[in-house]
Amino acid sequence: MIAPSAYESLERLFSRLSALDDALGILSWDRDVMMPEGAANRRGNGVATLEGLRHELLVSPATAELLAKAEPGSDPWRQANLTEMQRLHARAVAVPGPLVEALSKACSRTEMAWRSAREANDFAALQPDLQTVLDLTRETAQAIGGALNLSPYDALLDGFDPGMRQATIAPIFATLARDLPPLLHEVLERQASGPAASAVGQAPFPIAEQETLGRMMMERAGFDMTRGRLDVSTHPFCGGATDDVRITTRYDDTDFLPAFLGIMHETGHALYEQGLPAAWQGQPVGRARGMTLHESQSLLIEMQVTRSRSFAAFAAPVMAQSFSGGGNWTPEALCQHMTRVAPGFIRVDADEVTYPAHIITRYELETAMIDGRLALRDLPEAFNARIRDLLGLDVPDDRHGCLQDIHWPLGLWGYFPCYALGALTAAQLFEAARQKIPDLAQSVRAGDFTPLLGWLRTTVHERASSASTMAIVEDATGQPLGAESYLTHVRRRYLEDAD
Repeated sequence: MIAPSAYESLERLFSRLSALDDALGILSWDRDVMMPEGAANRRGNGVATLEGLRHELLVSPATAELLAKAEPGSDPWRQANLTEMQRLHARAVAVPGPLVEALSKACSRTEMAWRSAREANDFAALQPDLQTVLDLTRETAQAIGGALNLSPYDALLDGFDPGMRQATIAPIFATLARDLPPLLHEVLERQASGPAASAVGQAPFPIAEQETLGRMMMERAGFDMTRGRLDVSTHPFCGGATDDVRITTRYDDTDFLPAFLGIMHETGHALYEQGLPAAWQGQPVGRARGMTLHESQSLLIEMQVTRSRSFAAFAAPVMAQSFSGGGNWTPEALCQHMTRVAPGFIRVDADEVTYPAHIITRYELETAMIDGRLALRDLPEAFNARIRDLLGLDVPDDRHGCLQDIHWPLGLWGYFPCYALGALTAAQLFEAARQKIPDLAQSVRAGDFTPLLGWLRTTVHERASSASTMAIVEDATGQPLGAESYLTHVRRRYLEDAD
């Protein structure tokens, strides 16, 4: 029997690590969707133990020895796979195992505390647990940053989007901060001078009917229900495991749109996961590249496609049949409803013109907290002040302010920039898709996502982590990632009435 090579042994090891990731994904989904409250502590300990075991396997001397000896050969995918293995190992060895488990336990505890604090509108109740998560996150960021010669915040950002740096983000966000406020003002003035938007449908919108509609649209977009499911959670998300993609939403029987758009958003994430190359399943190179591309896929489906006039022409009659309450279901009314721009408090319900302001706010605040320039106790006041600056709104309470997102309680510091970068990427990709698929608007109008999904499969999904985010975007669109396609899209849709 021939002994496996060092590289082949690494593939086997990372396949085992992927299996642990899958188990952790399902445990996390269950915690957020089905787990009884009383099980939180034991679940947190179990998850932390699995994460500790995963960390031990990744940082073991045997793994380091294999990485030093491995020869991937001339296959570019094997070469990229080894590069990803080395990257993951370098990040992992920088963080002591006890810190990994301590942060995991703190996040599990704080996530449950966040649910109660959000419901009670009580930031003070969350602050002690959130402070622990922040302290442990800083310690982790400093350890990784020191090992990889990165700033603490860049070390966190790199974990969600490998290779992304604040130096890349800063000029892009500066362009948005400069150009969006006057553009928003122009859009709001145009809306105010035009005819009032017509009401769509007639409340109540029964939850069972909303769910049936959502499942129908998920499948129409290309979601494989044999490899995933739809559920309800406090905060919508996409998670689960390989070939078992779980998405969630939350319903309101007075307004169908938040749940529907949430489903379409998470379906975009799920399509990416379901489109990754089967040949590299379980290997680092076979994973989604990073959260900028992941968010681009969700926002491309939700913002670029679902809010378009072409989609409204298809969806309006379908919705009219789905809801028993009657009411006005013309394509024009639906499109007006989905593209109405109005500064609001809740990020996940924001329109695409005001959405970047929510992200810039969180990005500025989390960098200040990681750097130590902003004390956690001052977060509510700082959050409210920045929303007032960017959106002109006075936040009424912390539930509509700094308590609305689950990211910081879960330890996801460094994630938020990927949302705005994803919106820019989505616009750039969709612009390229329209050039490559001349009849794309007609396909969407017919409810046929196949041409678009096929293009995304080839240009994004099937490339997985074989190249950097920037390389994938530039290869697909012919230009580096920037803000111009997004700003052009906003002008076309909201000032020129063009799809």
